[in-house]
Order: sequence, then C-alpha cells, then structure tokens
Amino acid sequence: LRASNLAGVLMAPPISESAEWAALAAHAEAMGAHHLRDLLGDEARCAGLCWDSMGILMDASRQNATLETKELLLALANAAQVEEKKAAMFRGELVNQTEGRAAFHPALRCPRDKSMSIGGTNVVPEVHAVLDRISAFSESVRSGSWLGSTGKPLTAVIAIGIGGSYLGPEFLYEALKCDPGAGAAAASGRVLRFLANVDPVDFQRATRDLDPETTLVVVVSKTFTTAETMLNARTAKDWLVRGISGQDEATVVRQHMVACSSAVDAAVAFGIAPDNIFGFWDWVGGRFSVHSAVGMLPLSLQYGFPVMKDFLAGAHAMDEHFRTAPMADNLPVLLGLFGLWNSSFLGHATKAILPYSQALLRFPAHLQQLDMESNGKGVAMDGTPLPFGTGEIVFGEPGTNGQHSFYQLMHQGRVVPAEFIAVCRSQNPVVLPGEQVSNHDELMSNFFAQPDALAVGKTAAECAAEGVPESLQTHMAFSGNRPSLSLLVQDLSPFELGKLLALYEHRVAVQGFVWGINSFDQWGVQLGKVLAKAARTQLAASRTGQPISGFNGSTTRMMQKYLEQSSSK
Repeated sequence: LRASNLAGVLMAPPISESAEWAALAAHAEAMGAHHLRDLLGDEARCAGLCWDSMGILMDASRQNATLETKELLLALANAAQVEEKKAAMFRGELVNQTEGRAAFHPALRCPRDKSMSIGGTNVVPEVHAVLDRISAFSESVRSGSWLGSTGKPLTAVIAIGIGGSYLGPEFLYEALKCDPGAGAAAASGRVLRFLANVDPVDFQRATRDLDPETTLVVVVSKTFTTAETMLNARTAKDWLVRGISGQDEATVVRQHMVACSSAVDAAVAFGIAPDNIFGFWDWVGGRFSVHSAVGMLPLSLQYGFPVMKDFLAGAHAMDEHFRTAPMADNLPVLLGLFGLWNSSFLGHATKAILPYSQALLRFPAHLQQLDMESNGKGVAMDGTPLPFGTGEIVFGEPGTNGQHSFYQLMHQGRVVPAEFIAVCRSQNPVVLPGEQVSNHDELMSNFFAQPDALAVGKTAAECAAEGVPESLQTHMAFSGNRPSLSLLVQDLSPFELGKLLALYEHRVAVQGFVWGINSFDQWGVQLGKVLAKAARTQLAASRTGQPISGFNGSTTRMMQKYLEQSSSK
C-alpha cells in the first residue's frame, strides 16, 4: 500500500458504524436465549467450532456462539479490512502511525534466505548479523573462552530490563527450565536471573548468593534512558566493581557487562564496549521483542543458541500461517475474533489465561502486558474517541493452582471468559506404581473437566436429586453458560513455544485491526513517568530540608508521611 492508501485503510470510520457490527450486536441479544448446556449437544456446531492446525487443536465450542456467530465475526473482520492491514504489516508499512514506524517483529524470526523489507531495504541480513554475534558471544561465554576480569568462567547471568525487556524472556526461561534438552543439558551449571523492579529488594534477590567474579550482567534498554533499568544498571555496576578486587572499573565493565540497545553512544558512555552492544531496531516494540537480542542474548547464554534458534523457527512457522491461511482457518484471526466477541458484544471485560502446565507459569503475566498495553486504548488511529471499549483485563495462573484460588468466582460469581491451554506430552512424565493415572493424566483430568463445569453447570434440581439438603441446593448449584476456549498443543519444545507465543502476538494485532486502534504504541504509560520525575525531584529536595510544594493535598500528605517514616530509626 502507498502511504495515502494505507492511511485510508487504517483511519477508516469506526467499525461500530458498519452493518456487520450492527448484525453482531443483534445476534448477541438473540444468543441470550441459548445455554451452552444445549449448544454442546449440537455435534455439527461443535465440530464447526474446532480447528486442528499447526499442531494445535483449538476448540471454541464452549463459546456462547454458533456457526452463524463465526460467520458474522468473519464478516466483521472483512469489513474492518483485517487482511489488508495484516498484509501491510508484513510488507513493513508504517502501521504504527502515531510513532511513524513499522511493526515488523516477524522479521526477527525470518530465515536467512528470505527477504522482508522496510522502505525497500531488506532487514533480514541485519537481523542475522546480530543473531550471528549472539551465537558467537553466547558460545564463548558458555565454553569458557570469554572469562571474567579475574580469569574465572562466567556461569551466572543477570538480565536487567523491565516490561517487554523482562516479561517475555522470563516466560521463556521458565518454560524451558524443565525441557529435557534445554533445561537439563544446555543449561547445566548455569544461572539466569532477571532484575526488573527498581525496588532494592529485587536487586538483593537477584544477587544475594552470586559471586561478582563469575557474573555477567546484560542491560536491556532500547534508549538506555529507562529510569528503573538504568538505576538498576548503575547499582549492578557498583556491585561488580566493589565485589571484584584488584581490577579497575573499565576492565570489570568490559568483561562483566553487555547491553541490548539501539542507543550505542549512550551504552558506550555508560562504559560498555561497542563490541559488547547487541542492537535492535525501532520497528521492534518492547512487548514484541523477545525474538530480538532482548530475549535471544540472555536465553542463549542460558540454554545455548541452537535451542533458541528452534524457538525462532517455531515463531516463523506461525507467522507464515497467519500471513497465508484463509481467515476462516487462521488460528490467530479466530482466537482474536472470539475474544472480541466476548468483550465487545457480550460485555465481558475480563479474560483468564489458564495454562494447565507449570512450565507456563509466567505466560499469563507476559500476555497481560502484550494484550493490555497493546489494546487498552480509548481513541481510534485518527485520534477520535472510540464509542466502545477496547482491550481485555487479563489475568491468570497455572492449573490446578488457580482452581484453589479464583475459580470460585468464575463458577458462581462474575462471568469471566477463559482460555485453557494444555500440553499433550509432559516435560517430566511421572507414573507411580499403584496409581490409577499418571501425574500428567491427573492434571489433564482437570483440564478436561473445568471447561465443561463452566459451560454446563449444575441445576438446583440436579442437586435435589442427589440428596443435597434444600437449604444448600442454591449454594451448590452452578448456573453454567460461562464461555471458554481450549488450546491443546503437542509439547513445550522450543519450536512449539515459538508457535504459541506468535499465535498470541498476532491475536492481539487482529483485535486492534478490527477495533481500528494502534496496537503498537503505548502512550498511556507516559504520564505516570512524567509525574514520577517531579516526585523524584521533590524527594531529593526534601532530603535536604526543602518543603514539599506543587502537589495536591493528598499526595503532599502521603509524601510527608513517607519522608517522616523512612527517615526514622
């Protein structure tokens, strides 16, 4: 698309003014007469709401939806020009209009022999030049040819970053920790920790049992100006220099600190050698950056570059599916449309991500940022206020832990659409003699049961038939008709994890394309940062006896109390 045509596609009138939106709104009202208890009895409907593709079985039959719903959602996607917007994204067009940038994260996992261009320039060679450097550097550290300043191998890594520079890499670190290949063999004897929070307690937690002489620090900051990250980086530098005796600061920093950043001059000014800076590009948004040096460097240091190369290959496979598959069979498109159906038409503002896999324990946290920072917007691409809400409130916890925490509300309180995720092959299968089922089968029994419990429920009459006392029948009844969607994946190998993460990345984009918003900016995080600078200045002044001024009464009282208490013994 030429720029003028792209603007026309991205800045179309609100999709809520379309006939397709009106048809779905009317259909949503009509769906109120249907209960999932009855809908699940329609085998043709259930089969038509299941997709087995890319090694993933996606079952939407427990959505408050029919085959007509699916067709109406696809019609809405056509009206919103999802295909055209998707194609523009893959062509490197400036779909991030407010920042004048492409959203070109699929290029990060594009194979070396393919081409993806921005403004006529193929960026794939640049991407692989950085990957080649990551491969060489990570291998030199892991093999012991790159040593610390005192000649000791660097066996511990602290990755300093926040937001997308932390959540995505941490999710993958946890997911691969028990993988037979990555976790057991590739990471043997190595330690990887993440330092995100500027709270000094987080620094202590990251460093308390580490030896500075055997520790490498990776500072992840695109601009090298993020306040929390840079303060943590300076704190880490001080910890290294003070903890390694007999070495000057320049030598310590050269051997023990590297950076992932596009601000080379700022990283060099910090003291990091130019050869120790691994770049990425302004077309990589933080929450989409795990496939760049942001994630690839610390995770390659931990698990080895070959493992992470497989992760990139899996993400590229999902990229190609998203790019080429018809919308009616396109997993990211369908996943996004059903989420939009729940939030925009059925009025459910919340979504639970429920992985029945302990390896995915940090996946909900990563998706929380990916989804809410991308699609929590109040204006359309052209800046006009939206007449409808966008985004979903995302939370989650691995099953079965969540069952003993918040499922009570999901079953008998508010309606919370859920996305259940499970794995066919466990990373750590356990079969005990005399047990009816394996440990993984026990876990999966809950995965199969919970969506049905939410959908079908249990009536007071059924409770009565079971002999439940009348005084408890309504307490023990379940209304059901609570929507969920299930994803069943083969395993959690690096390749499959790459597919899973890319599936959700593209799902976010699909919803933004339909809503007509910019899923690739995040202006909503700026105001708090600006106000924090004023508070920081005031705290510094107050520590030298200056009075608090320029804040409202509430903040002034809180600040005064803090200063009094934090200064007392």
